[in-house]
Amino acid sequence: MVEARVPDETPYNPLDVEHLGENVTDALLGRDAVPLASLAPFNGAGVYAIYYTGAAVPFAPYEPLARRNREELYSRPIYVGKAVPSGARKGLRSASAVGPKLHGRLAEHTESVAQAANLDPADFHCRYLVVEDIWIPLGESLLIERFQPLWNVVVDGFGNHDPGRGRAQGRRSMWDTIHPGRPWATKLADNRRSADEIAGLVRAALAGAPVEQLPLDAREAEADSDAG
Repeated sequence: MVEARVPDETPYNPLDVEHLGENVTDALLGRDAVPLASLAPFNGAGVYAIYYTGAAVPFAPYEPLARRNREELYSRPIYVGKAVPSGARKGLRSASAVGPKLHGRLAEHTESVAQAANLDPADFHCRYLVVEDIWIPLGESLLIERFQPLWNVVVDGFGNHDPGRGRAQGRRSMWDTIHPGRPWATKLADNRRSADEIAGLVRAALAGAPVEQLPLDAREAEADSDAG
C-alpha cells in the first residue's frame, strides 16, 4: 500500500521582505485619514494613500468609489504614492535631515486637485506614514498591488510634474484630460483618448469589468515622479 504523501507547509518567516513590507502597509492603514488640504508641515519621507469622497464637487464617473469611501470611511484609495528622501543614497535617515519631503509631495497633490476644474480639495483625505527610506518603495508597491488605485493603474498622470520649458512635446496625460486645469498641461498635445473615452474606462473599472491597465512603463514613470 502506497502511503499518502504528507504535504509540506511553508514556515512563516516574520523577517521575510514581503512580510516586513506588509508591516508598513498595515501601519499606514491603521492611521486616521485626515483632510488633504489641511495638513500641518512635518518632516520625513514615506508612503501615503489618498481617498476621494465626492461630497463637495461630485465627479459622476467616480461616484461608486466616492460612495464606498463615504460609507466605509476611506476604505479604497484613489491614489497611492511615495516621497523618497533626496539624501537616501548618502545614508540620511532622520526625519529632520530629510526635511518635509512627504508633506511637500502631498501639498503638490493638493495644488493639482485645486487647479482641476471639476475637483475640490475638500473631497480628498489621506493617510500618510513616515518610513525609513529602505522600505518606502516596497510599501508603495504592496499598496498598489492590494488596492489597484484608479489613478495608479487606469488613469495616468496625477503625479506628473511640469516638464519644463523646451520639454513640452509630450501628450497630455489621461488625468489632465478628464481634470483640466493645471496650467502647464495645457501646453501639451492632446491625449490619444478623449475625456469621454477615459470616463468610460473609469466607469468600466469601477463596475468590475476587465479594463486594460496602464502599461508597466507608464506606472513606473508615475512612481518615479513621486521620487522627485
